Parts: sequence; C-alpha cells; structure tokens
Amino acid sequence: MLYTEVVEIIADQLKQFDSERPVHKAFGPGIGPFGEPQILREIAARLSRQGIRAQTKRTPDLALQHEQAIEFKIVRPFGDNGREAENWSVNLLHPYAGNVSLIGDAIKLSGLSGYRSKGLFVIGYEHDPPKIPLDPLFSLFELIAKTVMGISLGKRVEERRDQLVHPEHQVLRCVGWELEQ
Repeated sequence: MLYTEVVEIIADQLKQFDSERPVHKAFGPGIGPFGEPQILREIAARLSRQGIRAQTKRTPDLALQHEQAIEFKIVRPFGDNGREAENWSVNLLHPYAGNVSLIGDAIKLSGLSGYRSKGLFVIGYEHDPPKIPLDPLFSLFELIAKTVMGISLGKRVEERRDQLVHPEHQVLRCVGWELEQ
C-alpha cells in the first residue's frame, strides 16, 4: 500500500471516529483530547476491521501488514480548556536521538530493519480558521530533519478533515513523510 493511501485511510478513520462523538476521560467529546496510545489502538482496530493487518508496538508505533513501520505524534496547540498548551511543538522538533520527538523517532526508524517502508505521521489539530497554524511547525520540522539531522524525508503528504466535534480541535490534519531508504 502506498504511503499516500495510508495517510488518507487513517484520516478517514479518524474523521469517522470523531463523528461518533467519543469521550476520553473528563474531556469534551471528539478525538482531539485522546492521547497517542488510545488513538493508535483505535486506528489499529479500525484498520484490522478493513482487512489491513495492523499492530501497535513499542517500536514502531504501528506496523502494517508486517511491511510498513510508522511512528506517530500528536500536535495540538490548544488544550481541551481553550488555553494554549505548553511545549506542544517539542513533540516534533527536539533534535536528539533517543528523544520522544518526531525527529528522535525518525532517527530510531532509520536504524530499524525488517520493513519495506518506514513513515512518520502527525495527527494535528487546528481551529477553523487557525489561531496557531501548524504549517510553520511542519516546515521547521522538515528543515531540521533534512538540513541539520541529515534525515532523508520523502515529500510531505497531507489529508485534512474539517468540522470535528470538539470546540478547540475543529480541524484534523494528518501529515506524513515516508523515509527514503
């Protein structure tokens, strides 16, 4: 399966899950407040129901068909309470091996064997219109990953889904990069 298809399928699944008005802990309804482990379990379950073998693991976060390894990060500039979150951009940008940032994940994936393809995936949330747009963060991630860290990223792939149910997480942006091998 092409990585562009993976991004599109997951975006569709997340939009469908959001339309079911799920609630995580005491937060408002919608997928925005869900953490990475909960979202990944939901994605894996929905992919499996579609006949795509999906397994959540420690490394990688998600393995598809035993051929694709994907690491995920969530970026949301605002919390459920409508206040700007602290350190939200660090999830992508901290440029050190062994770190839990997307750059750290890219370094980890580069050394992982046994997969035909490896990809990075961001689940991002914005307001409509954006109070804090995510585009500068994505561009900065690409700049640091490629120029500073020497990570070979493929072209950015994105799927956007509007009209999410949560008042602070109104737009879903699924953004992915396949690592060039």
